[in-house]
Amino acid sequence: MFLRYLPADKRENSIEISILASISLPTNYSKLAEFVKNLKKGPMKYPEVTIKLPDWVYDFPGNREKTFTSLENRMKFVVELSRLNITNQTGGPFAAAIFEINEGILVSLGLNMVTSMNSSIMHAEIVAIAIAQQLIGNYDLGNDPSRVYELHTSTEPCAMCLGAIPWSGIRRVVCGARGEDAEQIGFDEGHKPDKGILSLEEQGITVVRDLLRDDAITVLKQYQQSGGQIY
Repeated sequence: MFLRYLPADKRENSIEISILASISLPTNYSKLAEFVKNLKKGPMKYPEVTIKLPDWVYDFPGNREKTFTSLENRMKFVVELSRLNITNQTGGPFAAAIFEINEGILVSLGLNMVTSMNSSIMHAEIVAIAIAQQLIGNYDLGNDPSRVYELHTSTEPCAMCLGAIPWSGIRRVVCGARGEDAEQIGFDEGHKPDKGILSLEEQGITVVRDLLRDDAITVLKQYQQSGGQIY
């Protein structure tokens, strides 16, 4: 199929041509043509969007632990999750988890599932936050002052996740690799404040950086060497 510019009064016909030609196009174009046809039939039926962690997560031995007594143990858990996300081919080289700060109770975990879910917002931090909020039954993880939560992430949050953290109610963020480590292999981290992750401290959120950074960087490089999709 050839695409060309058409005057405004003739563009409706061009849509019809696209639909007829969609049979021989790749799947993603065929879906687009089907979407256009459905628009003409009446009200759209939108797909249900559900966050579902991969099955292997539930068999991961580390996931059976209830408490993680040190920051290092919590980060080891998260970095290993990021590595397994690569080996199981269920997404990018990033993972996150939310813990209760004082007792180290594992509340939720998240994986980067951008490619597996075809969704640019399915970053590990977003997934972990969404699951934790559903588990405690409140959109604000800081709602109960007797329970304080922290986010561990294998790589510093991108611009999107950085913006979501203050609204989540999390009081501490612990990071492995830095944003520039992800950028070095080609990932787009987005436009961040001048102070980057440290800007969270201006909003009363404690930041810990470079915990097991080398281990986290190793996972990023493993993903790059495996030919994983960079986005």
